[in-house]
Amino acid sequence: MAENAEQDEAKHDGSMSPGVTDQEKEMATRAYEAFSAGKYDESLKHLEALQELNKEDYKIAMNKAVVEFYKSDQSTTGTLKQTLMTIKNQVHTSAEDVDGLDDVENSLLYYNQAIIHYHMRQYSEAIAIGEKLYQFLEPFERFAQAVCFLLVDLYLLTFQPEKALHLLAVLDKLSVQGGSSKNGKGENNSSNKDGANQKAEFMAMIEAAKSKMHQYKVRAYIQMKSSKACKREIKSVMNTAGNSAPSLFLKSNFEYLRGNYRKAVKLLNSSNIAEHPGPIKTGECVRCMFWNNLGCIHFAMGKHNLGIFYFKKALQENDHTCAQLGDGNNGQAKKFTGIPMCALLANKRYELLHNCGIQLLHIGRPLAAFECLMEAVQVYHSNPRLWLRLAECCIAAIKGGSEQESKGLPCKKGIVQSIVGQGYHRKIVLASQSTQNTIYSEGQSAAIPVASMEFAAICLRNALLLLPEHQQPDAKTENGSKSFSQSASTESGSENSDACSGKGPEADKFLSAAPSSPLRKQEVENLRCSILACSAYVALALGDNLMALNHAEKLLHQTKVSGSLKFLGHLYAAEALISLDRISDAIAHLNPENVSDVSMGVLSSEQDQGSEKGDEPVESWKQTPLCYPSSVTSARAMMLFNLGSAYCLRSEYDKARKCLHQAASMVNTKEIPPEAILLGVYLELQNGNTQLALQIIKRNQLLPTAVQRVSPDSRKKQAPSFQPPSSFTQVQRK
Repeated sequence: MAENAEQDEAKHDGSMSPGVTDQEKEMATRAYEAFSAGKYDESLKHLEALQELNKEDYKIAMNKAVVEFYKSDQSTTGTLKQTLMTIKNQVHTSAEDVDGLDDVENSLLYYNQAIIHYHMRQYSEAIAIGEKLYQFLEPFERFAQAVCFLLVDLYLLTFQPEKALHLLAVLDKLSVQGGSSKNGKGENNSSNKDGANQKAEFMAMIEAAKSKMHQYKVRAYIQMKSSKACKREIKSVMNTAGNSAPSLFLKSNFEYLRGNYRKAVKLLNSSNIAEHPGPIKTGECVRCMFWNNLGCIHFAMGKHNLGIFYFKKALQENDHTCAQLGDGNNGQAKKFTGIPMCALLANKRYELLHNCGIQLLHIGRPLAAFECLMEAVQVYHSNPRLWLRLAECCIAAIKGGSEQESKGLPCKKGIVQSIVGQGYHRKIVLASQSTQNTIYSEGQSAAIPVASMEFAAICLRNALLLLPEHQQPDAKTENGSKSFSQSASTESGSENSDACSGKGPEADKFLSAAPSSPLRKQEVENLRCSILACSAYVALALGDNLMALNHAEKLLHQTKVSGSLKFLGHLYAAEALISLDRISDAIAHLNPENVSDVSMGVLSSEQDQGSEKGDEPVESWKQTPLCYPSSVTSARAMMLFNLGSAYCLRSEYDKARKCLHQAASMVNTKEIPPEAILLGVYLELQNGNTQLALQIIKRNQLLPTAVQRVSPDSRKKQAPSFQPPSSFTQVQRK
């Protein structure tokens, strides 16, 4: 990003240090001029001669390393890193030694190291050095500007937009102050030609910096999902950068944020990506970004098959770029050899695999999604939402084969297992419902990354541990749970040191969730609710009823849980309590009045509620699964079905029958689950009415019993012994 500023500053300032002879100054000047002209061999000769005169000056060795790096077409990044590390050890200073950084030459050494860390994706190390350097910068020198822009870029790459905006505010203010002071000097020294040249150079630098700052601000506001603030800055970007690929990509991302998906696609198609210099010169594969952005937009439109098509195209472009750069499956030792330093950032494989995995999960291909996300989580292992997605892949892979759940219709095959015998001895064998919800993977460790419920439990445990501690009860949260963010998709104030560190009331507002955008406070709480709901479901599937009850109760005690998750929390808690033989407690959870909302939408944040709407965006997460209750009435009917099952376990058959038929009257016949049909069969058998039970099975629907009377003689007969049906709570993956 700033490698040119890095070496130019290192050469110039390192060669012209005070306290040297005129001969050394002349040799240093010649070396710098040769370096600027691209004559690296000649520059090396001058530096070697200079080193003979002053062998103790480490700055000469640093400049030699920089020239040799340029001579190799910037492809010996690993060697340069090792050389700078050796020089740093010789200087006996460290980034923690504040006094040692007060010297500008030492600052340049550390800046060069930060640049290398940046291109090697070692962002934490680069930020640590950059924040130390920031404390010793003079306002708006060229080197100071380079350090500030490096820090801003690092903050955006690590999804810390608040810190980036604090620093940009300081830069903006200093540029105005610096411009006015330079104008004053120009008036006082108008006869001085050097002063006029300095003023012109400074003003050009200010204009270039302003254009770059506008782009950085747009990237920060996009990460914060702040449409209003972004709208103001995007106009400045288009005015300063025109219809360049970066500006059009940023504007497309802005329209994507607003929900104007057709306009976002149109802007992407209008960008002339053929004129882009390419990844070898810029470190950015624009073609890869183009296909990825199209995939993200079509994901948001709910067109998942088109989305995965574009993501695969992006992966192909990325693999082609890596093959050109030679950054294939090489070992770690060769990873940074032979590739230009700026091109080290071109590989976006893991970001694309993350996007592919999310898209495949929505298509209904959980095993393929699991493979993609498992590869991505090795890099983004601190993303709690990614661990939740892995658990969802496991759940979908285990439950996805159920025809009745995928279609949401009562299936006769789910009731009748087989028919045996003929004539008078013809018998119907009903399917057993008691063991279908308990799933074990025998003979292998739960830690093995396979799509199993045991591994899902580990993923969910990781996700919970990665979330911050609970906020105060009065903390404001919002409904909903899921938010997919575009990743790898675009190029992408106080005046004291707090501006650099981002300290302030809003500093901890976001939680990093790379490669997607950071999570806002309400999204963190919504994510916690989703993880708890999934954890309760997985624990039930594994037969761990105490843990399931614990997760369900935690979910219900959240400050502001969404209606859909609250509904699931009551169902999961009731199922766990029934398995623990605490039926009275379960009945309290199955009260239909507990259900007041089953919507699955996510409210927009306060800062975006007033933003303008686009052309009817269709968010994929708003599409309700067919097996999920479509209304509060359907949800209450499901509660009543389960309540009838609970009463049946307490031998309160009249109450169970009342709940069953009340629920059946509330929903369409096709919405009655097979378990409810079985419950009706069981109740009729307990009542001694075998013929009506057979009619229910034959018609595959509940029959009214108000007019059905059982004769006194039949009641005296011994009723056959049947195992009462287990709780048939329909669990839904959230």
